Amino acid sequence: MVVLPKNPNPTQKEDIMSPVTTLPLPPSYDSAHAAEWGYTPDTGAIAKLAAKWAADHGLEPAGAPDSRNNHLLIIDAQNDFTNPNGTLYVGGRSGSGAIDDCARTAELIYRNLGVFSHVTPTLDTHYPFQIFTPSFWVDSSGSNPDAHTIITADQVLRGEYTVAPAAVQFAPGKGYLWFQQYVEHYCRQLEADGKYALYLWPYHCQLGSVGHALNGTIQEAVNFFAFARSRQTAPQVKGGSPFTENYSVLGPEVQVAQDGTSVGQANTRFIDTLLSADTVTIAGQAASHCVKSTIDDLLSQIQAKDPELAKKVYIVRDCMSAVVIPGGGPDLDYTDRANQALDRFADAGMHVVESTTPMTNWPDFKA
Repeated sequence: MVVLPKNPNPTQKEDIMSPVTTLPLPPSYDSAHAAEWGYTPDTGAIAKLAAKWAADHGLEPAGAPDSRNNHLLIIDAQNDFTNPNGTLYVGGRSGSGAIDDCARTAELIYRNLGVFSHVTPTLDTHYPFQIFTPSFWVDSSGSNPDAHTIITADQVLRGEYTVAPAAVQFAPGKGYLWFQQYVEHYCRQLEADGKYALYLWPYHCQLGSVGHALNGTIQEAVNFFAFARSRQTAPQVKGGSPFTENYSVLGPEVQVAQDGTSVGQANTRFIDTLLSADTVTIAGQAASHCVKSTIDDLLSQIQAKDPELAKKVYIVRDCMSAVVIPGGGPDLDYTDRANQALDRFADAGMHVVESTTPMTNWPDFKA
């Protein structure tokens, strides 16, 4: 914590805390909660504590005139990704990756309550039948393939994998042949765009499940910020289309079918929100997939508008981990690909930083 000098003139009101001062962690915070499956903070108690904390530390409501727009984006810090009990835990190479990331992300929020003006979590949101779920497909034996299966366009063309009849319900009137043509088109589009091949993930972040909820430590910190700074923290929901993966919160992997039918669209309103911010700080899961894809999309928008805007983006390296599928071998360890993406983002002008470095010491950062 930065200690301010005492006011040399005791007749004047002492300024309790500068907005850029690194704050202590509140008494409600316990890093051990980051590893607790289903930990649920007491929102009413957090609201009371945050209001008192704001008064004690001189925190003003966010959005005051002439204040900076410093936006924190927390990508998919949900139970299924951040806990070993989740169906798609992002343990990274250390095995405790996403748990440690959640604790550091919460601490980043608490220590910089006066710096951030907006905090937005995203929610990966899924249903039983989607193009990346085993239920959407059948193999040559007529069975649903296993999770962690990779499907290519050539395999679709050869009939090794075909669309499950149940999937036809998502486009009434199109017919089964349209779906077969679509999934081949989809896989070829991924290949043409240099994106990850279609991957069948374990069922995760199903809407209404415990796994869909934010990690309790993140939920607690986000709510603490909301009450301390009188700022709404509305999540961005993504991933509901049955026709496409949606790693990025800014848009789906594929937007148009082979016949021109729209199967997804860019999140233009939120793109504009981020482009208009003074700074955008990014944390979350997974560094190799949803974080990488979101930053890729943001960088594309920045380069189309003004490449210099890349300098306002801060990627918090120690608040994200890569997908490492246990027992999957080197092909399913995405750590190197995540690190290569970070290098590419840095080369484009974005800043790759650590949460343990005071934000005021981040390069080019102005609070």
